[in-house]
Amino acid sequence: MSQPVTTNPLIIMLINMTVVFLVLIALGVVINLIHMIDPTKPKTAPKEEVVEEAPAVEAPAAEPVTAPVEEGISPEVVAVIAAAVASMGYGAGSVRAIRPLERNNWKNSGRIQGRG
Repeated sequence: MSQPVTTNPLIIMLINMTVVFLVLIALGVVINLIHMIDPTKPKTAPKEEVVEEAPAVEAPAAEPVTAPVEEGISPEVVAVIAAAVASMGYGAGSVRAIRPLERNNWKNSGRIQGRG
């Protein structure tokens, strides 16, 4: 029996894929069994069904923007910056100061790259 059983690449591929997926399914079953018989899981008493619905929690109102506005910065720009900071998880009150830079880096970066 020194010759291979088959040399058809499609049959070899199907056999290999079948073996791989069967092993993956077996691993999934083993993981589910481990989760079911987990000895480290805390034991909890059966909970009684609660018929009452919990009151809906309303989101806190947005804090008004009280950052000092310097000359040349419109209140709309301050509001947009505070909203961007708030969207990252910080409070709008964490904006201490907004100072414009005197450099024209945005304008110059396009010129340096040959776009302007």
